[in-house]
Order: sequence, then C-alpha cells, then structure tokens
Amino acid sequence: MSKHLPIIISGPTAVGKTAVALLLAKKLGYSIISLDSRQIYKGLNVGTAAPLGKWENGKYLVEGVPYYLVDFLPVDEVFDVSRFISMAREISERENNKVIFTGGSGMYLQNYFCGMDNLPKADLILRARLAREADMYGREYLHKRLQEIDPQSAKEIPYQNIHRLIRALEIYELTGKPASVLKSGKLKQEITKDKAHFFYLDMPKEQLLERIIKRTNLIFEPMVLEAKQALSKGHKPDAPGLKSLGYPQAISFLKNEISEEQAKEQITILTRQYAKRQRTWFGRYQEKQTINCAGKTEEDIVKEILYLI
Repeated sequence: MSKHLPIIISGPTAVGKTAVALLLAKKLGYSIISLDSRQIYKGLNVGTAAPLGKWENGKYLVEGVPYYLVDFLPVDEVFDVSRFISMAREISERENNKVIFTGGSGMYLQNYFCGMDNLPKADLILRARLAREADMYGREYLHKRLQEIDPQSAKEIPYQNIHRLIRALEIYELTGKPASVLKSGKLKQEITKDKAHFFYLDMPKEQLLERIIKRTNLIFEPMVLEAKQALSKGHKPDAPGLKSLGYPQAISFLKNEISEEQAKEQITILTRQYAKRQRTWFGRYQEKQTINCAGKTEEDIVKEILYLI
C-alpha cells in the first residue's frame, strides 16, 4: 500500500459504504471524512443515515473511529463545496492523509481532488427565490429556463437535481454568463491513482432496491420524529437541512397531507432516482476499482480492498 494515500469508498446510496469504511478504518488506524452533504446536520442523523456515534473531546467517534463532518451544523445553515474542501483539507493534513473519504456526494469528491473553478459565492436570497419558483411552477420550469440560457448545462443536469439546477441558474444571474462557459473542465477530470485509492461499491439494481425499501421502512418513524423535533425548535420546513431527501415527505405526513404509505413510496422512488444519478456520476471514472458487493460481508469487501491497495 502506498504510504499515506487517502482512500475513497464511494457508491450508490444504501450499498453499505459506511460499514465498509468503518471496518477498513479500524484495520488501518485511519480516520473517516464524510462525503455526505446532509449528514452534516445536527438532529437529522436517522433520516440521513449518519453513523451512530458520540462526541468526545471535540471529536465525533463512531465505534472508536474519528468520523469528521457529520452531526455538527444547525439545520438552518447552508453548507457548500468550498467550505467542505477547506474543512476536509485541514482534517486530512492534520491526520497526515491517513483518511478514508466515504459518502455519495460526487461533487464534493470531484472538487476536493481535482480543484474548483472560480465561480461566484452562493447568494442565499437568490437561491431562496429560485427554490420558491421550483415549488410553485415545478422543477421542469426551471430546467426549461436553463435550456434557454445555458443548453450545455441543461444537457448535463437532470431536472430532478434541484441543487445543481439552482446553482447553474444562480451563476448565470450573478455573472450574466452561462456556467458551462465559466467552468474550466476540472469537473470532468479524472481522479487518478496518484491522488487516492478509489473504490466503488456496487450491487445489482434489484438487490439495491430491496435495501432501499428495507431502509425506508426502518427509518421512517424515527425520521418523522426528527422532523417533528426540528419544527418544534422553530426551524422552518424549508430550512436547508429539512430539504434533505425524505424530510419533506415526513413533514407532509405530519401535516396529514399524505399517508404513511404514500410518504414511504415517495421516499423510495426519490432514493432510487438518487442512486441512479450516483451510478451515472461515478460511472465516468476510469481509474476507480469496482467491487461487486452482492453476497459479500463487510469483512469480505474489506479483505478485497486491502488486497488491491
């Protein structure tokens, strides 16, 4: 194994990345940096599938392993890629690169290892307006607008990906130039083997769907409780943290707008769509090492990873 080279454990949601990363971290004496853009929020641990841990001496420990960038941000705060990179870089340097990056946020991963373009910072007022328009007129409406001003970005961003869609529109409104023109191509660069040991966990779609359905049924009740507690503390339903996958449906259930069955069905569909987008994103990397997790235990997978590095 190359000395102090970071390890990446990626893959679609519900494939079992966290369990594998934890076992690997224990065997190597590494720490973990979360690549999840939603596990950052305090009090939303179940719905975001954040690892169960505890804070000790300023560190979040999961089974004794330091697990960074989870359970630290208030529900109503915004967290972006540049902030992630700054914090993750500081952690990695402090840990002498003995870290495992794991999670499904491909944008975090790409920008950390390949660099960011010099794009305008987030405009929270503008983003809020665009989000309201999406709620009022639908995401397809925003996507059609993006097609008119930036066809290339519209081609690359599906209308379901509201965060990237809003960001592309935001860049245009702030600069007057299409995001596709301002971007340097870093977003499409390869994460090469000299940057990290890059592993991608996967399994057949049918098996992954079974895991998604099982997880949805398991977490729905505690996720509803988390949403209820957040609202009781005065957080608004459109707070950044409560926009995380599943929480809008949990809130709709609390308001008696939809039934439990409808909420679970919607969450399952959205999660499946998210997994599909993740597969598309990670599928473009040529230097990753893919591991088929079907029928394997975490121990089996970790042994395979240790052999490959």
